[in-house]
Formats: sequence, C-alpha cells, structure tokens
Amino acid sequence: MTDIERMLARARAGPARLRPAEAWAAAGRGALIVDIRPEAQRRAAGEVPGAVVVERNHLEWRLDPASSARIPEAASHRVRWIVICAEGYSSSLAAASLRRLGLYEATDVIGGFEGGPATACPRSARPAPPRPAAREPPRRPEDTTRAGGDGAWWRCGAVCHGLCT
Repeated sequence: MTDIERMLARARAGPARLRPAEAWAAAGRGALIVDIRPEAQRRAAGEVPGAVVVERNHLEWRLDPASSARIPEAASHRVRWIVICAEGYSSSLAAASLRRLGLYEATDVIGGFEGGPATACPRSARPAPPRPAAREPPRRPEDTTRAGGDGAWWRCGAVCHGLCT
C-alpha cells in the first residue's frame, strides 16, 4: 500500500461515506452538500443543484465557524457537511480535514459526481459561482496582501487561501 493509499484509508475511517441517493436524502433533512470541484470541472460535467460551491483550496477557510472568511452557512460546528468532488478521492481527504477542524459530522459522497449512475447525482448545466466569505476580506493592490488590523501592506507572491485576492 502506498502512502497516499494509507492516507486515503485513514480519511475514510471517519463517519460513514454516503452513496449519492443517501447524500440527497440527508440534504433533505438539513445536511449541506458542498461541491469542491474547480469551476472548469463544474462547467464541463454540470452542477449539483442546491450545493454550496466552495473550491477545495478555500474549503477550510470558508467552513470553519471560527474563520473570519467563513460563509454564512458555516454558522456552527454542528452543521453536517457532505463533500462532493469529481470521483470521491479529494472529497474524502477534504472531509477528514474538516473533521480535524471540529466539524465531526463531515463526510463525502462515494464515487463523487461522476461515480454513480447519472440519475443518482442531480445535475444542472449552469455553473454556480464559488461562495464568498460572509465578510469579504479587503481588496488589495496588485501582488500584495493586507496585514491584520493595522492596515500595513506587504508583498505576497503566494496563493494564500483566497484571503488576499
């Protein structure tokens, strides 16, 4: 077994993963489906109607209830998040990461968006935009990011979880 296979197995040892039909039923009972696929994948394969769209590189920042970059739906640690990706691999790792943040009910969809019969995953052709933070971080001049509350600016040059874009 490779290192990534071991990592994936540990990630999948959390709460039971859901089949697509189980995920939609859970959403009907109040769980939130979060689609972490990049925009290009959503545009090519279709959208999950009603899903919260948060691309993978922003996920922890947007779903952590303690984060200043959280989305409105991330109101508490009791929210049940169901993560979906294209094939069910990235979503397993993402759900495990959410559990490490205290979102203990986070799980994912077995097989992802592409893994089940076409009727199992509802689809919409129109891409939904990613969810912004509940309070948008301040905009910045080109190639810089803003420091905490003191208003100082410095050179960024790195992708930093969307907080400086």
